[in-house]
Amino acid sequence: MDPPLTCPFCNPPAEDEIILANDLCYARYDKYPVSPPGHLLLIPPYRHIPPDFFAATDAEHAALLALVREAKTLLDEQFHPDGYNIGVNVRAAAGQTVMHLHVHVIPPLRWRRGRPPGGRGGQGGAVPEKRVY
Repeated sequence: MDPPLTCPFCNPPAEDEIILANDLCYARYDKYPVSPPGHLLLIPPYRHIPPDFFAATDAEHAALLALVREAKTLLDEQFHPDGYNIGVNVRAAAGQTVMHLHVHVIPPLRWRRGRPPGGRGGQGGAVPEKRVY
């Protein structure tokens, strides 16, 4: 499938934006984080994978899971969160706003006690009335 010209995830970003990577996917900070700091997107960029997590190959699933583990290690070292949310929104009905497979790794707002909620998109966009955009 040819990627739509507007898909922001079909090509990796500039190297300085890539936080982690393996052969099939990379991680970068979400531009509209639900829980700054630390909200990462894990993206397989080398073919256009429509919004469906279930369309990924076994190898792409394995690469994403391996990167989830690396992301947790990195975020533990940098931010020491009390927990994580890991999620995939599949299609607009589930809150997906970029129609290319991606996984969210989010240190939840709960670990930032006393700070107001913020951010746009991502897992926070799964409930339309909670979106801030």
